[in-house]
Amino acid sequence: MNRLITLSRALPTPESEITVAYTPIQLPMPGRQQLELRLTAPAAGEDLPIVILSHGFGPSNYISSKDGYAPIAQFWAERGVAVIQPTQASSRVGGLGPDLPDGPFFWRERVAEMRAILDQLTEVEGQAPAVAGRLDHDRIAVAGHSFGGFTCSLLLGARPQDEDFSDPRIRAGILLASPGRGGADLTPENAARFPFFDVDFSGINTPTLVVCGADDDPHFTPRGPEWHADPFHDAPGAEALLTINGVGHGLGGIAGWDARETEAEDPDALEATRRLTLAWFRSTFAIEPAAWTQSQSALRESAASIAEIISK
Repeated sequence: MNRLITLSRALPTPESEITVAYTPIQLPMPGRQQLELRLTAPAAGEDLPIVILSHGFGPSNYISSKDGYAPIAQFWAERGVAVIQPTQASSRVGGLGPDLPDGPFFWRERVAEMRAILDQLTEVEGQAPAVAGRLDHDRIAVAGHSFGGFTCSLLLGARPQDEDFSDPRIRAGILLASPGRGGADLTPENAARFPFFDVDFSGINTPTLVVCGADDDPHFTPRGPEWHADPFHDAPGAEALLTINGVGHGLGGIAGWDARETEAEDPDALEATRRLTLAWFRSTFAIEPAAWTQSQSALRESAASIAEIISK
């Protein structure tokens, strides 16, 4: 590990509480195998807000599934949020065969899977007895890392060409190291490989937090780390840009320690990512309206070297 958790401790966050987890929850999908989920939620409490967490298209089999991202999913769940994690179509574990039509990325099918969860929340609760009746279906957010961020951006209102995948049931979103503009902003090779990245973020009107690593130098474009901030600049609903200093695409380790997606294990950066994203959720969901303001003040006063926040 690069350094001890020190400065990030100044960022306020609730104490952890006992959680329960159910896996695999299985949901039917038309014409294919079932969709498998993990649900992690506080063991107590009512009207729990929901976050559907979309994994990336990473090299690690375990991480790119419902079983990855424990450092951030568990942190959120221990502090009042019900976290649902699907194993998405592009996963190397339990996903669709990469040689099928639309493979290996299955970007449309990933959106369909997220919608299927929204459509079947009652069924999800039915397979999780300790959670049944305790989820707030009116407070739903999506969060996604990397390619998962792209999936979430579509659900929030980003549009490839003239297609609209937005879903009004989603009330907030967090884009973690998400792709920026496609098309001419990519290298010719990557523009051809990822034509679906050519989206218009101006359709995102839902409250959104964009999170970037200051050293996240993408391979898709010559533009550099600031490429990942495009959704903040282009989306009317993007309220804030959180940049975590000293780390790249893994944001200090949100996908998991020792994961190939984690290019730098940085406990302080990870802790800042977890605490600040949670604070934004808690304010946006009106759990603790002042949480985001208080965290920004603490960051400026006691931990300014860890991260920067720009608000619109």
